[in-house]
Amino acid sequence: MTVISEPVPTPMRQAQKERTREAILAAALRLSQEQGFAQISLRQVAREAGIVPTAFYRHFADMEQLGLTLVEHSFATLRKMIRDSQRDPQVFTNIIDASADILVGVVKEHKAHFGFIARERFGGQVSVSKAIRHELDLFVSELAVVLARLPNIENWSSEDVQMVSRLFVRNMVSNAEEVIEMPDNRPDLEEEIKEGARRQMRLIVLGFRDWNSDS
Repeated sequence: MTVISEPVPTPMRQAQKERTREAILAAALRLSQEQGFAQISLRQVAREAGIVPTAFYRHFADMEQLGLTLVEHSFATLRKMIRDSQRDPQVFTNIIDASADILVGVVKEHKAHFGFIARERFGGQVSVSKAIRHELDLFVSELAVVLARLPNIENWSSEDVQMVSRLFVRNMVSNAEEVIEMPDNRPDLEEEIKEGARRQMRLIVLGFRDWNSDS
């Protein structure tokens, strides 16, 4: 009996497939900026990406899977930010000032992804909102590993470290939303956001030394 195997994609064909997938993701991001992800249709995304609707299904099972992939891509940026900061000793030495600069820079560079998180984490498609909240919880846990090395906190319980990590993440999300709304070419507003982030983080850190979980 002759066995007919599936043709192996050529490098050129694989590259084209990846470009189409990225075009679909980018189209969904652009459209969601205007009307929210839950309000856009598969046909709209296909039209914006320059493909026929049937081609969409070669990359995603449905709009829900597309939304979940956008969540995954958006949080990949956050994880990279944390991992890169751990490799830079200057960031750890001067974590408050450096963190404010990194946060604003990264959000400016990836406004579409951070805007997607900000818009879709409340309301919209339930599965997407749930995935965003889950990813934020994972991000809190990952950041807690970094924070646990700070002075006055190294002997805290894991629950207390998680608590302060959540405070930092909420602060980060709030400041990221300000950056998203900031008009382009406004260095004065950018510095204002950075300074606000620094002051807020210092306020959190001031409580480290005197914190008693039992009080």
